[in-house]
Amino acid sequence: MDAVPWQIQIVKRSLKKKEKLGLIRKHVRVKPGDLVLDLGCAQGILSYFMRRMGGTWISTDLDLTNLKSSRALLKTNLVQMGVAGLPFKDGAFDQVVCPDYLEHVDDDAGTLAEIGRVLKPGGRLILIAPHADGFFLLQKIRPAVGLKLEFYGHKREGYSVSGLRALLERAGMNLAGHVTYSRFFTEILELILNALYVNFLSAKPQSRLRDGHIRPSTSDEFASQKKAFGLYKFIYPFLWTASRLDTLLFFQRGYALMIWADKPP
Repeated sequence: MDAVPWQIQIVKRSLKKKEKLGLIRKHVRVKPGDLVLDLGCAQGILSYFMRRMGGTWISTDLDLTNLKSSRALLKTNLVQMGVAGLPFKDGAFDQVVCPDYLEHVDDDAGTLAEIGRVLKPGGRLILIAPHADGFFLLQKIRPAVGLKLEFYGHKREGYSVSGLRALLERAGMNLAGHVTYSRFFTEILELILNALYVNFLSAKPQSRLRDGHIRPSTSDEFASQKKAFGLYKFIYPFLWTASRLDTLLFFQRGYALMIWADKPP
């Protein structure tokens, strides 16, 4: 296999993750002395790049399988958490970055309350989740092509800005801003790729990971898809070009949502 870690190979050829990473780099500002909680690191795919933004990062996940995959890439500062709460002191972190985690937990209100607890006064939360506010065509199509919520590991379709604002206020935080991304062309291409993986390529492992099985979750799973990924690398430039048609849809709300919220000083 390539010398480049498999997680990095995935993110470099992911339509949605590249867009997400660009927004994180734009909106997350880390000072040198900041202690940042990376909540829901999965296989460390985004964490690898976020750690290069400065500060000190602690990466956490519910799944030991995910943490083992992350350890090969991130090396240090990895913590397995339980479902009851975050294993950190009150006011421990300057910032919490929570990418694609809240929709995976049963008690989202309780999770936000825990985030509010471990944030320092004046601290900031950056949260990324599916956007579910009104009618989104592709969200209705997914189950018909075999992409039920459980394949993503999701407990709910997503969130509206107003719904998140209410949850945040209950947790002692104030919504400061938001942006949506991943419009129609990116989302439909991702849907097709996910459907192909789930229906034809995935070995459908018995273990149920918090973040589902719409992509390889371990180095062994990635290695088993070497030929398929080689083909994907060939067609990726064409897919990326097609996804850029989203720039014509500047008036449309995206299928994914990033918010930033502050804990009062």
